[in-house]
Amino acid sequence: MKQIVPVQKNETLTVTIEDLTHDGSGVAKVKGYALFIPQALPGEKAEVKVVKTKKGYGFARLMNLVDESPSRVEPPCPIFHQCGGCQIQHMDYGAQLHMKQKQVKEVMARIGKLPDVPVHPVVGMNEPWRYRNKSQVPVAFQRGELVAGFYAKRSHHIVDMDECIIQHKENDLVVQTIKRLAKELRIPAYNEEKHNGVLRHIVARYGKTTDQVMVVLVTRGKKLPQKDELIAGIREAIPTVVSIVQNINNERTNVIFGKQTDVLWGETYLYDEINGIRFAISARSFYQVNPDQTNRLYQKALDYAELTGSETVIDAYCGIGTISLFLAQKAKHVYGVEIVPEAITDAKRNAKLNHIDNATFAVGEAEKVIPWWHAQGVTADVIVVDPPRKGCDEALLNTMLKMKPERIVYVSCNPATLARDLRILEDGGYRTKVVTPVDMFPQTNHVECVAVLTLI
Repeated sequence: MKQIVPVQKNETLTVTIEDLTHDGSGVAKVKGYALFIPQALPGEKAEVKVVKTKKGYGFARLMNLVDESPSRVEPPCPIFHQCGGCQIQHMDYGAQLHMKQKQVKEVMARIGKLPDVPVHPVVGMNEPWRYRNKSQVPVAFQRGELVAGFYAKRSHHIVDMDECIIQHKENDLVVQTIKRLAKELRIPAYNEEKHNGVLRHIVARYGKTTDQVMVVLVTRGKKLPQKDELIAGIREAIPTVVSIVQNINNERTNVIFGKQTDVLWGETYLYDEINGIRFAISARSFYQVNPDQTNRLYQKALDYAELTGSETVIDAYCGIGTISLFLAQKAKHVYGVEIVPEAITDAKRNAKLNHIDNATFAVGEAEKVIPWWHAQGVTADVIVVDPPRKGCDEALLNTMLKMKPERIVYVSCNPATLARDLRILEDGGYRTKVVTPVDMFPQTNHVECVAVLTLI
């Protein structure tokens, strides 16, 4: 029997918002049928227009607020309603933190079948603005001129901008400077459809503790018109710049970086510090974008590892060694593994930079390298994982269950895959003691978590 959808496309309704989705959209029910409404908040009564219907749910646009939530604030960003970068700027920061804690609790119960696991309040920021140390801005030719900004929601249309209030001001200066110079020097923007033009992305990196700036110009080919004038213009406009880099990406792809990176002027790296540990960061290094919250996140991971100085630790997705080097200060020895060769080169350099000699790094898949280490006699007391959004590889989860470390510390950027993996580890003989969410990305729907499991 065909299900009858109780709403029609383009229909205008007055609804009450009951809940929020994981991406910050309001949820209203019409005869049991869910409508998802961006920028609507729980408790609000609103006039909405249905824009799309599916069998089990639909989408609507917020037209008019009848009753407003006390958690609603005026978004300070002038392009908030067009830009797809921030989803919940219209929400009071306390309400944002509450929403993120609720989201983590719900996925622990629904996906992880762990309704009783304590989920602590979210570790928030005192000042939840201007926190990002890295900006990646696409460039295009629109309406007869070069523009650079962030993509509009669910599109590849660029919303032109000169300022982003979650970016550090130095990153804004880089974007403003490159836009101005590209126009003055007639450097053509990349055309996605025709696959021609030159400038694809402007990437800015900022070292908060060193006040150093790196400028990365992502271009379609090696040729960069007016290169010398461009370098001179950047150096004149940005006194804190220490590195100007060109990355070449000639592929028809949404991936930002290509394989070839050339230093046009200055250093290969910029430097930054987290809790006294110094990091050399190259153009393509993975480095957390919120250094203040990264410190809090990693301190929590270190607390949960409960190191006394006698433990052997394995860091299964070590990147450039950020967590590994934190752990090495308190552990007997740390073994870090990462699939990206350049990241391991950076990790070894960072260990040397900090005179840390009790860390060993290897390139490869964790699920292959760790059993090999085990065969060489390495027994882990603690395993730390910080996987990508898709979560841990199944083979790695099985490897950890076979190795049986006393504790597993799981750092996650995706609560849903965290909950899924915690369930697998629980079924394999571990118990999740606690989950602490950390707000690494204020004004957005994302939340990072750190959890600790102990062997039963």
